[in-house]
Amino acid sequence: MANASSMKVVLAALIGNSLIAVTKFSAATYTGSSAMFSEAVHSVVDTGNQALLLFGLKRGDRPADDNHPFGYGKEVFFWAFVVAILLFAVGAGVSIYEGIHRIAHPEPISSPFINYIVLGLAMIFEGVAWWVAYKEFNKIRGTRSWFRAVIEVKDPSILTVLMEDSAAMLGLIAAFLGIFLSEALDMPALDGVASIVIGCILAGAATLLAFETKGLLIGEAAMPEVVSGVRRIVDAESTISGTNEILTMHVGPHDILLNLSVDFRDGVPSQDIEKAITRLEGQIKKAHPKVTRIFIEAQAWRADNDGRSDLDPDHDAGDAPV
Repeated sequence: MANASSMKVVLAALIGNSLIAVTKFSAATYTGSSAMFSEAVHSVVDTGNQALLLFGLKRGDRPADDNHPFGYGKEVFFWAFVVAILLFAVGAGVSIYEGIHRIAHPEPISSPFINYIVLGLAMIFEGVAWWVAYKEFNKIRGTRSWFRAVIEVKDPSILTVLMEDSAAMLGLIAAFLGIFLSEALDMPALDGVASIVIGCILAGAATLLAFETKGLLIGEAAMPEVVSGVRRIVDAESTISGTNEILTMHVGPHDILLNLSVDFRDGVPSQDIEKAITRLEGQIKKAHPKVTRIFIEAQAWRADNDGRSDLDPDHDAGDAPV
């Protein structure tokens, strides 16, 4: 099943952005504010994005079949990438265009007080959705720094909502300042400047999301602590003399494929090797539940390194395992 925390985060953002979008469009239509219109477009894009993420979570939840033996988990990565493109092309593009148009043809904002009320309500709604996403992201982050967690996170749905809500909060601040300064300084063009700033914020968030989801689509390894944990389990197995390779890849946010190439000690009976493989699979899955598929290859260290050397003439075999 799709991860419950991911579904909760996306649903909270979907409900919040739907309410905010209606409110912002009403205010933008009544007051004529460019910044408020950009914020309304932003909320509509976010609402559509959350719908796409929900669609991706449901599609990725389908069981494996003959055509997709490793399941459909990467559908979540694909739809998160589509969200990033939409956020950049529609959200950022419309906001920047609207800002340039307003700077070229400045018009005073009518009833700015309504905009302040709407922005205040939007901050409350966005803040609640952001807090839900932040709490779930913190569970994933653990003791890692924010920067490292953002780079290494494997659940694009939570990261996408967190990035969108963070961009939304910054956009609301920019809209507030733009509306306030355009009125206080009697410079309607500043409302357009705020719209451009909002577009740049959205473009930055979209670029980061596209970069992260691209890595997952291509095939990204499990986090280092998972790999090191697997290595410790393998090293503790008495029938194994050394580890040739540990290859991991996320085939879904919570679904890791693990390929192990190990060198069993000389003279170990085949039935003991079979028992050792079964034992390793059980220990690895218990310690790391996200590792759902395990393939263990029994191969002598020298044969493994000779094979890789044939494929890559520049490969350095290194030292034999001890």
